Amino acid sequence: MTSDNETPAGRLVLEAVRTAVSDAALSPHSLLAVALSGGLDSTVLLDAAVRAFGADRVVAFHIHHGLSPNANAWDAHCDAFAASLDVRYASRHVDVARANGESLEAAAREARYRALDALCDEHGASALLIAHHADDQAETVLLQLLRGAGVAGLAAMAPQHADGVAVPRLRPLLKLLRAQLEQYAHERDLSWIDDESNADTRYSRNALRHDVLPVLAVHFPGFRDALARTASHAASAQRLLDQLASIDFDTARNAAEEGALNLDALLALDDERAINLLRYWIRSRGLLAASTARIADMLRQLRDAADAPSGHALRIDHAGHSLRMYRNALFWEPGDSGDAPNLDEGAAAPKAVSELHWQGEEVWRLPQWCGSFVFEPVDSIDTPLDDVVGEGVLRAAPLIARSRMGGERMRFHADAPSRTLKNLFQERGVPAWKRDVPLLFAGAALLLLFVPHVGVNREAAADASSGALRRIVWRPDLLLA
Repeated sequence: MTSDNETPAGRLVLEAVRTAVSDAALSPHSLLAVALSGGLDSTVLLDAAVRAFGADRVVAFHIHHGLSPNANAWDAHCDAFAASLDVRYASRHVDVARANGESLEAAAREARYRALDALCDEHGASALLIAHHADDQAETVLLQLLRGAGVAGLAAMAPQHADGVAVPRLRPLLKLLRAQLEQYAHERDLSWIDDESNADTRYSRNALRHDVLPVLAVHFPGFRDALARTASHAASAQRLLDQLASIDFDTARNAAEEGALNLDALLALDDERAINLLRYWIRSRGLLAASTARIADMLRQLRDAADAPSGHALRIDHAGHSLRMYRNALFWEPGDSGDAPNLDEGAAAPKAVSELHWQGEEVWRLPQWCGSFVFEPVDSIDTPLDDVVGEGVLRAAPLIARSRMGGERMRFHADAPSRTLKNLFQERGVPAWKRDVPLLFAGAALLLLFVPHVGVNREAAADASSGALRRIVWRPDLLLA
């Protein structure tokens, strides 16, 4: 309840905060994180969140970008303000690294949200409250218009955003003007800091804020509401486009590879619909959005690759990932530092050899491969034994992990002839860039024991029908719990 003696500004702010959290349908005792920069907006938000829900339900997070000589002072100010409210506080230093063509503002924003998501996870926060207000929303819509953004860009900032993020992001103040927040802050006798970079009109947003919006306010007093309506209409349109893309994604989904698309199904769509699907797919993979020109170029290259005999060599780098094609399937693969060695087409420099005297370890970490061999206990032999060996095989001789050298062969079934790894990889549809994996050998004689994506060499493994058993699994670092 709002106190009867609350000021109009106080009622507006408190009601906005309570409504945003209520609409998010969170647990009554959930922990709420507030992104605290130390500026006016986040200072008001933290104060209001504590008044609305109590200090025990609130935690303040500050991100130290190191971009200003005053960054340490801002961190100390935020810490002291949180302490004055009896609120828990945590800060995180981040390095702002810009990708090619990315603005400093965009790079700092991405680094900030990654750090905030990590802090929410560490502290168990159920939602992240962000202090954007109506003036920020108007600036964002105008910036997107001037950049020629599409519908998704014009939708600007959502009051509540949960898709693809660690915890829901709530913007309780999005309908309030900065002037209303200033009134609240003065009535509450709050102090805040001013980022000196906000006055630098070399940055696009600052130029709009200082040079354009004041003129608009004179001639179009209701421009903020009008731009907010534009953002709302664009958000509705984007939801419809996403629904269409979801239908197309289900139709084009590759049944054999999770998260992959069938090239022919994608190319059966007209250009506008195919581009819409590509945007949706990129976003669903957690990658940064691509520009219209970039998406159109991706589609052009895919159409060209479909007609080329060497289409499997396709590679399009974007946002630290590579779009690859193999047997009509399209994949996003992590890393864009170069093709993985393809030993079917030529030798590659081998990685360092590792050796393990196995004594029951469940995980064997191989840093040079950015992954681990995992030896999982098997309680039953009622499951396929392609990857299963007896513990006696693992203990009998040193295990050696090394690169493919070419010419390796293995017997996948005890009564089958030996075959080359190249043939086995092709038979299982393993793309060439996924074949750069460590091979597991047993003993000084280098008897091939296990190959990721293929299985156990039955010529080297003892009978797996009795005794203690282990399943061998290769897991890249990102997949290892």
